[in-house]
Amino acid sequence: MSLALMIAALAPVTPTPVAFLPLSQVAALSWESKLDATIGAANQDVWMKKLSARPHHVGSEYGRQNAEFIRSLYASWGYQARIEEFQVLFPSPRTRVLELVGKPAFSAKLQEPELKEDSTSKPDPDALPTYNAYSVDGDVTGKLVYVDYGTKESYETLEKYGVSVEGKIVISRYGGCWRGLKPKLAAEHGAVGCIIYSDPRDDGYFQGDSYPVGAYRNRQGAQRGSVMDMPIQPGDPLTPGYGATKDAPRLARRDVKVFTKIPVLPISYADAMPLLKELEGPVSPEAWRGALPITYHMGPSKRDVHLKLEFDWKMVPCRDVIAVLPGTEAPDEWIMRGNHHDGWVLGAADPLSGQVAMLEEARAIADLVKQGWKPRRTIVYCSWDGEEEGLLGSTEFVETHAEELSKKAAVYINTDENGRGYLGVAGSHALESLVQSVAKEVKDPETGLTLAARGRASARVAGAAWAAGGENAPIGALGSGSDFSSFLQHIGVSSLNVGFGGEGGDGSYHSLYDSYDSFVRFGDVGFKYGVALAQTCGHLVMKLASDPVLPFNFNNTASTFDGYVKELVMLVDQERADTVKRNQLIKDGSLTAVIDPVHPTFVEAPKDAVPFVNLAPLQNAVAHLTAAAKAFAPEKAKDLAAINQTIIGSERALLGDGLPGRPWYRHEIYAPGLYTGYGVKTIPGVREAIEERNWKRVEEQVPLAAAAIERLAVLLESAGKQ
Repeated sequence: MSLALMIAALAPVTPTPVAFLPLSQVAALSWESKLDATIGAANQDVWMKKLSARPHHVGSEYGRQNAEFIRSLYASWGYQARIEEFQVLFPSPRTRVLELVGKPAFSAKLQEPELKEDSTSKPDPDALPTYNAYSVDGDVTGKLVYVDYGTKESYETLEKYGVSVEGKIVISRYGGCWRGLKPKLAAEHGAVGCIIYSDPRDDGYFQGDSYPVGAYRNRQGAQRGSVMDMPIQPGDPLTPGYGATKDAPRLARRDVKVFTKIPVLPISYADAMPLLKELEGPVSPEAWRGALPITYHMGPSKRDVHLKLEFDWKMVPCRDVIAVLPGTEAPDEWIMRGNHHDGWVLGAADPLSGQVAMLEEARAIADLVKQGWKPRRTIVYCSWDGEEEGLLGSTEFVETHAEELSKKAAVYINTDENGRGYLGVAGSHALESLVQSVAKEVKDPETGLTLAARGRASARVAGAAWAAGGENAPIGALGSGSDFSSFLQHIGVSSLNVGFGGEGGDGSYHSLYDSYDSFVRFGDVGFKYGVALAQTCGHLVMKLASDPVLPFNFNNTASTFDGYVKELVMLVDQERADTVKRNQLIKDGSLTAVIDPVHPTFVEAPKDAVPFVNLAPLQNAVAHLTAAAKAFAPEKAKDLAAINQTIIGSERALLGDGLPGRPWYRHEIYAPGLYTGYGVKTIPGVREAIEERNWKRVEEQVPLAAAAIERLAVLLESAGKQ
């Protein structure tokens, strides 16, 4: 599981100096240069080959061996290393049946074959078959309906064409939204089952040569993945909000809220073709059409489809590897670094490309300590388990240690999948200037330019607005999809998600063919970008661990939040204008149209007028924060420990009591959207209420978000008295 790690090209950013206390910059740069020289590719190659040699999903025997191996590496370098184990619910399939009812008979193969060109694709009894974790058991039969990407907009289009999914099984292509939303929306519209297939337009031969000739998904490749309702909450489903320790109380399965409501199964396009050929009804709009040699009809199908799924709902160990390097002066201020080690099958790109880079980074930093470098703060490396199923290992760790982490964790830096391409960073905007400074220090391995210069050149070619503003790219905002979520959105630890990508095919994602053989040919030849990732995160860790005052810049925070509030104003204004225009067109009869000659006329219904929406509390709070950030002068502080505690507490100040209907998410500024999955919603309580036209909830959420921003402003003002 990983986010799209492409740099966010949003708007011009004026660089603002990071608020450091005076340091010997020459000495700091000297140590960072030594780090760069120490980091290499050879170890990464060896470790990936070993770690990806066999399936290593959560609870597997090879997953246990990998955790022990990773722990032994950390210990050999001088870290205080341990394995922390949790007990989590992990369903694996017993029965998978997908077939057409009647003649000619067709049963989906649901299997990825061995390839002679990939030595690691041989059958392995420990390999997980193609399935979606946390789908419910089910035995359903019904007509089939094609729903494109299965988004909210897809169902609006189906309604216009007069096609209902009530009592039917839907088939959706991967893409457009997170996979877990597809069965969720299908169930909300009355479907009894969901099939997700990989269309070659999205990640197969339409994009490039299929594996093993090229990097893109082949005809029998299928994408595994979790369909847990993570926008409600991630982690072990039976222990919501608290750690899944051995003796923890657990919910009954019937009381769990994050399972799907209907059975769901992922398939290849080879298995999808016979099903799609059965569809009749309207021809799909052009945007819905994939790259298969068929006419894409919406349905329903001529024949019924039978889908049967049964799972083994068992408890398994989830093994996190934790490695600690104590700080010399502020040991109770923690700089935390993480990447998961579990994979769906062999998991070379996802996650081991990031894991081996992090291990090389940790080894290099430990080597610097032996040479005399002394981190002021404690550095904690975390190799998480169970990320793929729903951020299990990181969430259970955070929930178990929430009290201590809330006191000590200063920053969490996450990586996941890594590959050839451009630097992409998202996270807490107080760290934006720090990221920008590091991007000017580390070199792109292919061009020799700095990461900032290469990103700027790419943005200029693409016409991105920020390229005109200099080399300082803005970082993006974090939604969900990887192990930063619990740190940032549940307990308020300032976080970053870092990685390279964008120039390699992703057709092996979550398949059997995400292998060492595939990665070294197409993912990151020579592990060049593994070296770049280790250097980039190494620089971030060293600066955060060494600077007397944590290098945060709250001017960036204030300007970013100001942009978010302006977006809300525009959203309300646009909704009001659209409503007026739409209702007038309906009154004139202009939105009454025959969508398809075979189907009835669809008539748009008018919408209620948009009332006055008072966003002034948010605007006032941002103005207060802007003034407080400008006045924030940590270099004048007399008490170093106190000013750092203020900085550490800055993200905590943005926590509230929880978002509506999903209280696990406590951050008032950043959260995954309820119907976007991984995609972020900024100021989510307000934004989603506006999008849903729930004006009463808008009125309730505005003061809550404004209060969070005010808390941060007051906290920064208090620093002037320290």
